[in-house]
Amino acid sequence: MSAPAPRAPAPAGPSGAPVTDHGSGTGRRAHLTTLTLQVLLALFLGGAGALPKLIGHSSAAESFDRIGFGDWFMYAVGVLELAGAVALLVPVLSGAAALALIGLMAGAFVTRVTVFDGQYALTPVLVALPLAVVARVRGHRNAELVALLLRRRRGGPAPSGPAPAQWTQR
Repeated sequence: MSAPAPRAPAPAGPSGAPVTDHGSGTGRRAHLTTLTLQVLLALFLGGAGALPKLIGHSSAAESFDRIGFGDWFMYAVGVLELAGAVALLVPVLSGAAALALIGLMAGAFVTRVTVFDGQYALTPVLVALPLAVVARVRGHRNAELVALLLRRRRGGPAPSGPAPAQWTQR
């Protein structure tokens, strides 16, 4: 029996981070765990978060009346939550979406503490914690997103055909 050949190092993506195929071990497990977390967060933020605001449910309307910005603010927050929930499911947007939603949760926390005397202030914190995990694990996507936006801004060719391998492998 001969010794197995040494494995070549994983190729680097545009951000310099190694690109893996998640074929075995912890890489695949971490990817699937984070993906599951993204789906659960998207369902929660889209359903329990955005939906009551977008349909003008009385509980949401009363809360936003108490804040004092009016219905427009309720709808704006609902749209932001729904857009963030959808973006969590788009691979190249997932890292940026998680960061943006953490910012939204920070605003919700401050509002809960200042306007609602701390009632349910822990809820946005409990949502922000798994978002921070997603932002950390999917952070390499931010460099890919910036590269894509810069390429389009400069008038470079838009990617055609299937997505580049580094976008689909992580």
